[in-house]
Amino acid sequence: MALFRYSLFSCFAFSLLAFSLVQSPQVHGKETESRHVVSVSSLLPGSVCSSPRDSNPSKLKVVHRHSPCSPLTSGQKPDYAELLNQDQARVNWLHRQISTASNQNSTRTSLAANIPARSGGSIGTGNYVVNVSLGTPKKVFTVIFDTGSDLTWIQCLPCRTNNSCYPQQQRLFDPSQSSTYSNISCTSTKCSQLDLHKCSASRCRYEVLYSDQSQSEGFFGSDTLTLTPSDVLPNFLFGCGDQSSGLFGKAAGLLGLGRQSVSLVSQSKSKYGDVFSYCLPSTSSSPGYLKLGGGAPSNVHFTPMRKFHSQPSFYFLDLVAIKVGGEQLPIAQTVFSNDRTLLDSGTVITRLPPSAYTALRSRFQKQMAKKKYKRAPPLSILDTCYDFTGYNIVSVPTVALLFGSRVTLNVDFTGILYVSSVSQACLAFAGNDNASDPGIIGNVQQKRFDVVYDIANSRIGFGANGCG
Repeated sequence: MALFRYSLFSCFAFSLLAFSLVQSPQVHGKETESRHVVSVSSLLPGSVCSSPRDSNPSKLKVVHRHSPCSPLTSGQKPDYAELLNQDQARVNWLHRQISTASNQNSTRTSLAANIPARSGGSIGTGNYVVNVSLGTPKKVFTVIFDTGSDLTWIQCLPCRTNNSCYPQQQRLFDPSQSSTYSNISCTSTKCSQLDLHKCSASRCRYEVLYSDQSQSEGFFGSDTLTLTPSDVLPNFLFGCGDQSSGLFGKAAGLLGLGRQSVSLVSQSKSKYGDVFSYCLPSTSSSPGYLKLGGGAPSNVHFTPMRKFHSQPSFYFLDLVAIKVGGEQLPIAQTVFSNDRTLLDSGTVITRLPPSAYTALRSRFQKQMAKKKYKRAPPLSILDTCYDFTGYNIVSVPTVALLFGSRVTLNVDFTGILYVSSVSQACLAFAGNDNASDPGIIGNVQQKRFDVVYDIANSRIGFGANGCG
């Protein structure tokens, strides 16, 4: 049956106004201006974790790693500027990966093979975590899940004994204590599925490098992966890391949801039909979910998923227009048609082509000026910020993203503003440095939607009000 994982994607809590997603007709003429009106108190993060709205036992609970629902939380307020700096490093990593692969006009070799190390974090903003179990008897581990990665890996003994791993919340996985663990031989075709691999005593070793100097290396093996009591995957291929370092927080590893053969989605497609979905909640006090397989909710509408041979891991779609306050922005069609748009769970803030972002920012600023809101200083990559000190309620123009097949994603209020404090609430979009860089739909704008990846039918769906 379907396998789910709830993750509280929303470390940054905002208000609870709903996103709505509709399949809408072509816009003709000027529409009436539309706004969100919310209480200022709802902008602040919650401190109590609520129960999931849907208690289906086959769903995996998804939480933001900095939220009160997270098993990894430190109880300290996150450094929002640093998180955004890490987010920009991830975007640089994605842009360079896609550009390098496109220029080579060949299949992707490695996320790091052609990309030099950079300061900041490319994977360090791995926002959302889920619990999975590995081995026999099974052991529970909290892992980051990422649609921009393929290989699943977990830190394993003996890395702690030689100080070659970063500290994590749970105990390290000990493959010698699992009766179902086995190493993969260097001569196995399974070993050749890895982007980077080498041999040690005839055993296959994996290597994953990130542009922020984060890395994981270890033996490539197989074991039983348990997602829920009814969702068990024997002989699951994963990396058993004995040398790892970087910005992974206290997570035990990473769950790869890309499209290549070593990903969880590909390894389980005979059971789950090459389909997975998730919902990222709008606040830090409510959970979301992750599931493999299962049918899409009736309110989900699909846009074509674009595939490129040079980027076989990533998920692309067609962004065709943007509306602010109900009015479509005057953006030339070539701005979007010339650039592919990536849907990514690991990127926080949506990135747009420079001219598209300029149009969005200009219209948003004009609408906010009508309410005479005081401007606040920029926050890292976010340049349009407001000070709501002294207000009980605020009114903010709506933002809608229009995709191919006339699918419109009306962004929830929590996806419009990124709030570090009442005195610094910023427009949660940013522009790319270069017009040739692909756009990226980040996880802030995905909050509260059922997001369905139907790889078998080459489509991506969105449904409103998927979680709290």
